[in-house]
Amino acid sequence: MAKSTLYALCLSLALGGALYQTALHAEEASAEAQAAQTFLPQQDQVSINEASAEQLSKVMNGVGLKKAQSIVSYREQYGAFTAIEQLKEVPGIGNALVERNASRLKL
Repeated sequence: MAKSTLYALCLSLALGGALYQTALHAEEASAEAQAAQTFLPQQDQVSINEASAEQLSKVMNGVGLKKAQSIVSYREQYGAFTAIEQLKEVPGIGNALVERNASRLKL
């Protein structure tokens, strides 16, 4: 019985140490990720009135070549955009997409 108690105690200590190390490494990784995000350089903004579909799709989050081409086609049909929010008028471009990309865009 003393042997099994000693074994259980050693196992508990080993598992506790392993859990502590795992938590410690997770906390360090989280801190490193936050620091990396803080020091990311600001992306250059792209003009929605001058950029090609390829340029728009590269810069805009959640916009592929097809949606970017819709933006260019809308601009060619109706003229230059007068506000970033006007992108919401383009079919397939919603409020959330405009908000997500506002900092990446300029007129």
